Amino acid sequence: MLRLTELKLPLDHPPEALRAVILQRLELADDELVGFSIFKRSYDARKKHALLMIYAVDIEVKNEAALLQKFRDDRHLAPTPDMAYHFVGHAPENLAERPLVVGFGPCGIFAALVLAQMGFKPIMLERGKAVRERTQDTWGLWRKNTLNPESNVQFGEGGAGTFSDGKLYSQIKDPRHYGRKVLTEFVKAGAPEEILYMSKPHIGTFRLVGVVEAMRHEIEELGGEIRFQQRVTDVLIEGDHIRGVVLASGETLTSDHVILALGHSARDTFEMLHARGVYMEAKPFSIGFRIEHPQSLIDRARLGPNAGNPLLGAADYKLVHHAKNGRSVYSFCMCPGGTVVAATSEPGCVVTNGMSQYSRNERNANAGIVVGITPEDYPGGPLAGIELQRRLEARAFELGGGNYEAPGQLVGDFLQGKASTQLGSVEPSYKPGVHLTDLASSLPDYAIEAIREALPAFDQQIKGFAMKDAVLTGVETRTSSPLRITRGDDYQSLNVKGLYPAGEGAGYAGGILSAGVDGIRVAEAVALDMLGGSERQ
Repeated sequence: MLRLTELKLPLDHPPEALRAVILQRLELADDELVGFSIFKRSYDARKKHALLMIYAVDIEVKNEAALLQKFRDDRHLAPTPDMAYHFVGHAPENLAERPLVVGFGPCGIFAALVLAQMGFKPIMLERGKAVRERTQDTWGLWRKNTLNPESNVQFGEGGAGTFSDGKLYSQIKDPRHYGRKVLTEFVKAGAPEEILYMSKPHIGTFRLVGVVEAMRHEIEELGGEIRFQQRVTDVLIEGDHIRGVVLASGETLTSDHVILALGHSARDTFEMLHARGVYMEAKPFSIGFRIEHPQSLIDRARLGPNAGNPLLGAADYKLVHHAKNGRSVYSFCMCPGGTVVAATSEPGCVVTNGMSQYSRNERNANAGIVVGITPEDYPGGPLAGIELQRRLEARAFELGGGNYEAPGQLVGDFLQGKASTQLGSVEPSYKPGVHLTDLASSLPDYAIEAIREALPAFDQQIKGFAMKDAVLTGVETRTSSPLRITRGDDYQSLNVKGLYPAGEGAGYAGGILSAGVDGIRVAEAVALDMLGGSERQ
């Protein structure tokens, strides 16, 4: 197979045009092209009145060697790389030890799946509930203002990514094509096949529920075991090696290999690990608000006359501004045609996040508008970032009225520094509801100053972005983990052997795809250590 890239066609091209352009580009007769498949499809919208679709295709031809020789100087034609996943080993049947995976979000799911596929029969421990029960509890907060601290947007099967846009792309370096393994497993579990070739694939919340269930069933069929509502309250450490974990029920599970795939909101577990001396350090994260616009405004600004074309879907954006006070302001987790959701996991706190369904057909676009901060902004050790998050979330709870409504403000009023008292043309989507107020006291002054400067700058890139009726909803504080459970090149904790910090909570991922990739990497490290070289392939 050969890969041919940078094939450009008009947006409205007929299906047969792709084969025709391949033949023309490579100067082939029709019978010389045995077949082809789309590897990647994207679009170039820089010229809105002449938008182009861009394809990369894998092709099969009758005389591959001759074609490569003919186009030897063409950087857009090359042999298709081997993107198949290759297991690092397989567990012997008499292996007595079973690895533990703490947390069943994207990282934990893929760590457990790969271990199970290699025959290691992992035990997964998830503090929350199975995904469908968890969904009911999450709706309890959104509809009835009732929070279950152990079953919500942050905790439960599927992790925080289940209640998100389901984005499946990342900018991580991936020379071994682990991302392809992640996407392939999602498709096998019921995700749409198009995620394999779309440039910015996503699944959406409702579809993710079924996908997560299917992956759990495969792990179980391969000998893995999932235990829900099992919170880890302690770790057993002898010398410098992990020996197991203690559950809230009092039960002890022993293992010399424990993967920590906690997610970024397992604050009580971070505190326990810190008390037990597990090495960790504070790391940068970001704080800000959610912003909502009519999706139609974003579509027109980004796609021009092609707005609404079903092949393009709802338009997204990515924005960055470097403020005069030295802060960077950027859009985060942009959700086209989505909703702003209540994402707290602790009583007396308000946290916002964004979510989209697969269709992305809600009336508003939303994104985090956040400001980067560093440990210099919250001195005090590895847990200081958590304390800052809590203070901001508690203040948002207070500003919202103390009932899990979120504090909100119109962009026009925010820029003028006055409280909002009435909504305009944009109806906020956050449930349980939005309480209009002045957001100036909800974040540190430097963050408010930077965002006030950034919004008009963003308006220069997307006309209407600073529209006075757009709605800001506070606060967005859980953009990433505020700490890192530092690990070495062997993926193990720096000072506790056999303990494998992984994924977003440990500070090594950001989003579904990168978390899944990290889960695979860590699973391989665990497998190789358990095999000790005797059964490696």
